[in-house]
Amino acid sequence: MHVGNARYVKREDLPGTVPVFPLTGALLLPGGQLPLNIFEPRYLAMFDAALASDRLVGIVQPSLLETGDPAESPRPALSSVGCIGRITSFAETGDGRYITSISGVCRFRLLEEVGEGHPYRTFKIAPFMTDLSAEDDESTVDRGELLRVFRAYLNANKLEADWESVERAGNRTLVNSLSMMSPFGPAEKQALLEAPDLKTRAETLIAITEIFLARELSDTDTILQ
Repeated sequence: MHVGNARYVKREDLPGTVPVFPLTGALLLPGGQLPLNIFEPRYLAMFDAALASDRLVGIVQPSLLETGDPAESPRPALSSVGCIGRITSFAETGDGRYITSISGVCRFRLLEEVGEGHPYRTFKIAPFMTDLSAEDDESTVDRGELLRVFRAYLNANKLEADWESVERAGNRTLVNSLSMMSPFGPAEKQALLEAPDLKTRAETLIAITEIFLARELSDTDTILQ
């Protein structure tokens, strides 16, 4: 996996611990890019530390069982699986914020929290090493069905797409990009993140989108009655 100016090939290329950034509804996948607007002091400190070291942070959702507003809790329960991201773009705004973009390296499983006296949280992790090899067989993705559902979603919401770019994209890029762009909720985003392989992620995305479209159609019929 080549991300920014770094290559991640073996376990030694990855840290044993990462600072984690809890974000509800956020999905970062290997090879994907996630823009972030950083303004909380604890996360400004996290990004300062990451920029001074390996530029790696972990993006993870608060647990789906978490009650209340996770943003208001200093230590919300977290989902067990997240994704390591490398800071590949960084700018200061002049008003105390950072505008950054992080690129997905590989998924990880949280093991245990380690206290290091920082305002942010750090965890020992077990990386998903298979994400670095990119050995998923892209030919197992039902591209035709994926594009059919994608087109139906666009039509239902009166949206347009750059079909020339879509046609040029490989199956891995297409599946992961559509997963990250999808408007679904935290549970659906976590299911897409935890899909064991590209084929399963594509099938999960198709199924979730069809449920979403059926719900929209049902809501429309109710309004018209």
